[in-house]
Amino acid sequence: MSIKIVSTFVLAVMGVAALPATAQSFRVQCPTSTITHPSSLNNNNVEPAYTGITTQALGANGYLVPTANVNGAIKCQQISGGDGYSTMANGTQTFMFSFGPLSGLADIAHGLPGTEPPTLFNSTPLATLMPGDPAMADSAVPAQPLVTSLGSFTYNGAVGLAPDADCLADPTCASTIPASGLDGHVDPRQIMDIGVMNGNIPAPLMAIDEDDEFFLTLSNVGMIMRPDLFEQHTVHFHGYPNASAVYDGVPDASVAINIGGSFTYYYLAPDAGTYFWHCHITPPEHLQMGMVGQIYVRPRQNRVAAGGNLYTALQLQQTDLRTACNTATDILCSNPLPLANTTATHLNNILPATLPTYHSGQPVYPGAVPGPTLYAYNDGDGSTAYDVEYPIQIHGFDPNFHFVGMTFNPEAFVDMKDKFFLLNGRSYPDTVTPGPLATETSDGRMHFSQPLSSIINIPAGGKALLRISDLDVTEYQTLASLGVPMHVVGYNAKLLRDQSGNNLDYYTNSITLAGGESLDVILDASNQTLYPSGSVFYLFTPQLDHLSNDQENFGGLMTEVHIN
Repeated sequence: MSIKIVSTFVLAVMGVAALPATAQSFRVQCPTSTITHPSSLNNNNVEPAYTGITTQALGANGYLVPTANVNGAIKCQQISGGDGYSTMANGTQTFMFSFGPLSGLADIAHGLPGTEPPTLFNSTPLATLMPGDPAMADSAVPAQPLVTSLGSFTYNGAVGLAPDADCLADPTCASTIPASGLDGHVDPRQIMDIGVMNGNIPAPLMAIDEDDEFFLTLSNVGMIMRPDLFEQHTVHFHGYPNASAVYDGVPDASVAINIGGSFTYYYLAPDAGTYFWHCHITPPEHLQMGMVGQIYVRPRQNRVAAGGNLYTALQLQQTDLRTACNTATDILCSNPLPLANTTATHLNNILPATLPTYHSGQPVYPGAVPGPTLYAYNDGDGSTAYDVEYPIQIHGFDPNFHFVGMTFNPEAFVDMKDKFFLLNGRSYPDTVTPGPLATETSDGRMHFSQPLSSIINIPAGGKALLRISDLDVTEYQTLASLGVPMHVVGYNAKLLRDQSGNNLDYYTNSITLAGGESLDVILDASNQTLYPSGSVFYLFTPQLDHLSNDQENFGGLMTEVHIN
């Protein structure tokens, strides 16, 4: 019996009719053209420059359609819901429920977002993927728990995507799909080979740009270590202004994905900021077990032409009804104009002409490329400018809860108490290990469990944006910065500015977050006299009992800030 869980709305957006049930239960979707982003008007594989609002007119079907200028693009990602292991800094292998990557594998293994444009997503690998890939791509991996090289593994397409041979064989059906035969049909063996026991902590990183359409496919591969649990999974974007309940992931008003099924969530990128996402099935359990990750939305201001006036660009955005900011009535307005026009312009950042490649063993700066400066928000005055960005997810594990969760015993929620304190799934000293951490799991293979390093590399004379979120179930968490003050510019995905345009940003040496909160913090090392190349500083918690790895005295929430 087939269980087909697909989003009929997404199929309609793609212009594809809902297909009849077959023996196939997994599907994946990434359209190359939609009503909002028609390929005839827009290259949906790159972000266009922001020159004005999207122009629209009443179409033949009675609704507004783009007519000339189109902003944003299409982005896609595929993830698995299942289980896996992560390795704590004291060597303990900890069982977890988690999400794993089923697209953007090479990027995620390098600490980058796994969100890809259609050309990359809708591709098939040159060779058959093997269980454990991309960790297994390095022949030295089985002998070492720490992977520092991925060899030649560069595949970022959707795992399992395969031509629909049955449809291609039928001329009537073939005329309704691309000539490549890639219509969302997948090879389930590939999804199971890669997705089983491939849980990540944090869950796969996602990043989109304002005005994007985002298609996120969740495939539930089941939990091998707990075959008695027929766990459903969902994706809920916490704090994300998603107007459609069916895609919100709360099972009471949405849908839950059964084992063996896929569902494609559809989102129109909202206001810029740092959000996070998690499974909304039994949240205290699934969050504690590791089903949490980050998503951030980049602002339109990144796409203003070099040399363009930032205040003028933000004024132009006020004419877009989706994000217009009426400061007199809209108390939730996320991007009010600054009080004064500082005449700030979009300048180039300080990164070198070419960045280190993935496989040279050199650091990669996530989310940054040579060219114009990047911004955390549409600020209009350049106050949130930065050169490199790093997502920092605070989390904690209760080892007893995880052990009980693997041994078919009832979990004591009231006694939940974290003893491993994690930055991007790692405790110190693993937080400063540059490569992805791989863990040998019960299938006898190495799997990437913690791909995100927490080491912060700031180019000399530059600024780093830290997208910090606390996803801990049991604790408030504090982080302090020694040497480089924290410039806090955003809170819970909102620019720190009042409705009159006064900047409310502030400088501090420490921040404290409760579970479900996020902050955007800039570390400014532009004064090379104070922060010369080669300097090392520390980001850590002053809560001394959180500087430990269970029974060990040292570790926990600490990482290093390097001026390169």
